[in-house]
Amino acid sequence: MRKVPGKNSKPELIIRKFLFANGIRFRKNDKRYPGKPDIFILKYHIAIFYHGCFWHGHLNCKHSELPKSNSQYWQAKISKNINRDKIVLEKLAESGIKAMVIWGCEIDTIPKQSQRLILLLEQIKSND
Repeated sequence: MRKVPGKNSKPELIIRKFLFANGIRFRKNDKRYPGKPDIFILKYHIAIFYHGCFWHGHLNCKHSELPKSNSQYWQAKISKNINRDKIVLEKLAESGIKAMVIWGCEIDTIPKQSQRLILLLEQIKSND
């Protein structure tokens, strides 16, 4: 688990590069906001999180299946992550900040990536 990046992962870089190319300016991993959002767009008060399907327990996703060995450990770990994510999203909502989550399976292929990132841009622009 030590090798799993906490920030600047390849999917995060793809999302940030897309947003920057489309004129959206943002802060990375801003500690001032609950959960240190991967991307925070100050102009629109939007926090964007990239969640790996396995690590964050994406429901009904083939990428979130638990390993057969040491399954109790993994179940407890993923449950803690899910609970923490829920609390963070609630705190952001209470602060008037819109939170968006991009799941790994939504951007794991180029066609899905294009479709999801265009949708993300539309969601951001609709907050203007």
